[in-house]
Amino acid sequence: MATKEKIYKQHEENSTWINKLDFYKQEISILKGRLEELAQKNSSKEVMGEIEHFQNQFIIQRDNIDNILHAVKINEAELIASIESNPVAADHRKVEYHEREQDLVKTFEKNFSSLRQEFKKFAAKWM
Repeated sequence: MATKEKIYKQHEENSTWINKLDFYKQEISILKGRLEELAQKNSSKEVMGEIEHFQNQFIIQRDNIDNILHAVKINEAELIASIESNPVAADHRKVEYHEREQDLVKTFEKNFSSLRQEFKKFAAKWM
């Protein structure tokens, strides 16, 4: 049986996730800047291989953010459509919980945290 949640509770979660994902986009931009600094200071094959690895990972994670944002925004649009189609007692009505989006966000955060730690170690070694 699918879990149900109040519409406004889901809206709050969607808003939180959108803000978090936007923050992660900004963080990736900052990390890319640090990576560029490292590339300018170190040109050995070992370092350049790692730099390429992180460049690729940042691109992948940015794409992941875009895909998750798309899924969350679709869920948000469904909530809005539900309210617009039947505004009566919308603040008490429940809809199927957006578990897929929650899983996407949690998995992303776990993976990004690992990548961030890996990058910090790399940057500390070569800065």
